[in-house]
Order: sequence, then structure tokens, then C-alpha cells
Amino acid sequence: MSKKLILLINLIFMLIGNLAYALKAPGELSKSHAFLDGPNNCAQCHEGSQRFTKSKCLECHKEIRENIQNKKGFHASNDVQEKECAVCHNEHHGRNFDLLNLNKKKFNHSKTGFELKGKHQINDCNTCHQAKFITDPKLKNKAGTYLGLSSNCLSCHSDFHQGRLSNKCTDCHGFESFKNATGFDHGKTKFPLLGKHRTLACAKCHKTEIIKGNYVQSFKDLEFNNCTGCHKDVHDNKLGKDCKKCHTEESFHFNKNMRQFDHDKTNFKLIGRHKSVDCKMCHKTGKMTDPIKHERCDGCHKDFHNNEFLENGVKPDCNNCHTNLGFPQTTFTIERHAIKFKLEEAHLATSCKECHSKDGNWSFRKMGKTCVSCHENIHKDFMQEKYIPNQNCKTCHNQRSWKIINFDHNQTNFKLEGTHTKTACGECHFAKNDMGVRTQRFKGNPKECSSCHKEPHGGQFEIDGKTDCSRCHGMEKFSKRIFDHNSSRFKLEGKHQNVECSKCHQVIINEKGKYRQFKFDDITCAKCHG
Repeated sequence: MSKKLILLINLIFMLIGNLAYALKAPGELSKSHAFLDGPNNCAQCHEGSQRFTKSKCLECHKEIRENIQNKKGFHASNDVQEKECAVCHNEHHGRNFDLLNLNKKKFNHSKTGFELKGKHQINDCNTCHQAKFITDPKLKNKAGTYLGLSSNCLSCHSDFHQGRLSNKCTDCHGFESFKNATGFDHGKTKFPLLGKHRTLACAKCHKTEIIKGNYVQSFKDLEFNNCTGCHKDVHDNKLGKDCKKCHTEESFHFNKNMRQFDHDKTNFKLIGRHKSVDCKMCHKTGKMTDPIKHERCDGCHKDFHNNEFLENGVKPDCNNCHTNLGFPQTTFTIERHAIKFKLEEAHLATSCKECHSKDGNWSFRKMGKTCVSCHENIHKDFMQEKYIPNQNCKTCHNQRSWKIINFDHNQTNFKLEGTHTKTACGECHFAKNDMGVRTQRFKGNPKECSSCHKEPHGGQFEIDGKTDCSRCHGMEKFSKRIFDHNSSRFKLEGKHQNVECSKCHQVIINEKGKYRQFKFDDITCAKCHG
């Protein structure tokens, strides 16, 4: 048989095999398995009847088989290890089919053995799944793999401590931030934090230094057997190096033996508020033995009154008015006040601040002695000067209350009589204007009754436009009349003397309003007895 014939026969069989494979195969393999295309490679993945088997897959994917055997990773989880690979990774769907079939949004990372917490809960898987973070050298160059990462923090994160501390970062840090060592307990170290050390920022003691070109915070080999390892000895070793003899962790400013110090042995006995004052408020140099002025209060305290009490170049000391119990308290008596201004009545109950600190600034010497020095003269321009000479309020008022008025109204041209003597001043001298605003009326007040009282008679008694109420009424009461009917045109005689006024003087309504008629044009008998 010739070679050409043999070649032809082989070619025919090959074409027949390919045609059979093409008719039989469900579709192209994905790019990852493209090298297995062809009828001669089916057995690489299939075992009889074209069935996929996990064992066949794991013959190639040794890294996954190894993880399952070591019970590590996602494929070793209870939900996955019993499944056939083809359940998730199905083939023959074309070259561009995503064989990985990974739903990143629904993927449960906890099944990998590494639960995502804190900052690890990110949306982009590729942030962590990068070749540079893969520790397994066999997988490092395998494109698109999600295998090979270590759960050790330092496999992804740089070692900030440069190998000087444990490589198990989670002993101290959480997953939210490296900056907060929430898991670290200083109480388990040789230096438990007490007092002010508890609130101190770590960096105050653990300084940053440069190691191999990187800034590194120092946590090991710190000197802590004595305070001077961190704190400067302000006493220059004059009192020894054991700071704890006098001080505690609460504050260097507190000397735990200070209560044993007897300040009375000095030239300045501590009394009142001085007992609770911090030593450094007076001993400002930092050395308790340095001399300080103490003969006068203003040796330490600023003159709050700015030399206001200076007389002939001499300034009295604060203790003339104040004690060691506090500056707000004063020993200045009412009797001493009477030397310049005697306090009486309501002034006795008035707070010093009301007069001496009106605008928030205390003043004692630059004070007037008249009423208007403190009080506003509300009657200015409303009352004649002769009734309030030199704005002297005392002509009407006293120091007990503004409401008590002792003005003699007989000085005016309107003498108060009857009910007027009991009427409050404001009833006549204060009234609302056209704008509804309450205003004063002292000057030029008319004396006619109708200027204050409503005229109820419809103008029956007007003479030249004015009604003289006093012809009929007294000052005690309007209802109490002094009218003598016999002085009128109609004298009351006989039965008329006992008739009620209202029987004859009845209420009428006309263009002038509603009022009782007292004046009649016709007074004949027939007018009433018709």
C-alpha cells in the first residue's frame, strides 16, 4: 500500500473523528481549558458517559486538593467540599465563558477561614488579591487566582515596628485602624498605667525614631524604673531621685506630703481661701524657698479698683474691706457707708452691685449723691420745674418706695377734695394718647370735670360749652347729689316732694345719645298729667 493511500486513509479517519466530536461535544471549552479541546482529550476530565468527577479536576488543580486535604480555604468548608466542581464551574459554554462563576457581592468570605472585619470589608477584591501579596511561590504568577494569600497581617501590611514586636498584630490592633491599639492592655506590662498616665497619649512616652530610613515608634527597652527617665527633675537632684516620696501619678503639682508642711512656721499664716490655693499660684518661680511679697494683699493680687481709693498718694490695703474668705465678701458696713451716703429704707435692701456696677464695671468714688445720679427722672419735661427743683425726687417720693407719694397738691391750683384725695396719681396724670401709648400729663391739665370724667347728660347743663358738675355733685361721690330743686324753675311742693326723680326725669334717646332728661322747655302740669 502506497504512502499516499495510507495518508489519505488517516486523514479520512481524522475528519470522521473530528466530525463525530463536533457533533457530540456540547460546546467550546473556556480559555482556561482551551488546551484540552479535541476528541483525544475528553478522558482528561470525563469518566465514562461523559460525567465530570471531582477527582479528575483535582488531578490538575493540585493547590485546591492540597487545601482540602489540609482543611484550609473556601473549598474545604462544609458547604463546598462535598460538592462536585461542575456544580459551580461548568464547562463547554464557549471561549469567553467565566468559568470562575464568582458572585463577589454575595460571596461569603467567612467560608475561606478569614472573616472580613472592619477595614477589610471593602468592595474591590483585587485590593487584597494581588500577586505581590501571595506567599505561595507556586501560585504567585498564576493569573486571576484568589489562592495563596496568608492570614498573617504582615503578608500584606508593612511591619511598622521593624521586627521589634510580635508579628501577631491582632494582639494589640483591631481591624478598624492600626492607629488605635484597642487590644493592648498596659496593665499586663511591667509598667501599669496609673493616674495621669492613663489619659496620656502613647506618643508622649513612646517617641518616634528613624530606623533603616523609616519612622518607628519605640515600645521596647524604655527606662521606667524612675520618673526621671521621662520627666525632668525640677529640683536638680536636691531632693533625691525618688519622686514618689512627695508626688503621685495624679500630678506633680500635688505633693502628697504637703499636708504635713506647717505654713504657720513662715511669716505668712494660711487662713481662709489661702488654705486651698495651689502653692504655685504664689510660689511662681518653681522654688518654694524663693522669697515672695506677702506684707500686703496687692503683693500677689492685682488692685481690682485701679487706685480708685488712693488718697494723698496712699492706697489702703484690701483687708480694709475684704477678708481671706474671698473678695466677693466685704466687711464694709452700713455705718461706714453713712459717712459719704447714708443708706435708708429701700436702699438698705439694695445689692451693692445695683448702684456700683451698673455697666458691669465696679465704681465707688465716682458716684453722685442725688436721685438722678442713679435713677432716671421720668418726669423731666412733663412737670414744671417748681414742683421738682433741681430734679429732687424727694419733693414727692421717699426712699421706701416710688409708689409712696407725699406731694402736697394744695401747692397747685387744683385742691384735692373728697374722693380725689384717695385717687392714685396715675389715674389723672397718666393716660393713653391717640397711639395707645401711656403718657404723662402734669403740665396744663384742665380743671373741668369733663376733662377726666365722661359727661352723661347730653350737654343739658353746658354754659358756654362747659358743664359745671359741682352745681349738682360733690367730690365724695357722683351718686350723692347736692342739687336743690327749689332753686330751679320748678319748685317741689306737695306730692311732688315724695316722687322718685326717675318718674319725671326719664331716659331718652336722640341724636345726642342716650341720657336722662333733666331740663324741659315746658313745665306745665299738662306736660306730665295730660
